[in-house]
Amino acid sequence: MEKATRNKLAEIAREKAQMPFHGYLDDKESNIEPIIRHFPKWNIRDADKLWCAAFVYYCCIEAGFQIPYSPNECVTCSLAGCGGWEEFAIGDNRIEYHKQDKNFVPKPGDIVIYDRVFMNQEHDHIGIILKVKGGTIVVAEGNTYNDNISRVIERTIDEHIRAYIRIPDGFQY
Repeated sequence: MEKATRNKLAEIAREKAQMPFHGYLDDKESNIEPIIRHFPKWNIRDADKLWCAAFVYYCCIEAGFQIPYSPNECVTCSLAGCGGWEEFAIGDNRIEYHKQDKNFVPKPGDIVIYDRVFMNQEHDHIGIILKVKGGTIVVAEGNTYNDNISRVIERTIDEHIRAYIRIPDGFQY
């Protein structure tokens, strides 16, 4: 089996975001079942408009990273929630967790957690970095703009970025 890498994660995230995945839309049934099936306590209806973190998990699994959907480090929720990703990264010393600071340089395959993007709350959105361009990042995200669709989007590196997570290549829980 090929080793999981952040570069592979970025490639898969771009491909999956551009499909695109979508929850229930006025003219379409949801197609997020492949993402949601990793979370046994969840169903497509409950996940509708709340699946950005599950999209990140799905891409990690597709890239070959071996991570349970609810690692021991997750206290408040599974990796279907942005807060779960933060707890996981902070609690597992093999994973790099970087609060937004000017000394850390994000790279493709890093995970970015945002504050106050959709619900004016901490860690309310998440994505996978595809490219860094000066003062912006190009990111693959699920449920972008809270419109229930995945896509590749360019975002400014600003106060909305809470933290970056860097999973090491070959990571196995």
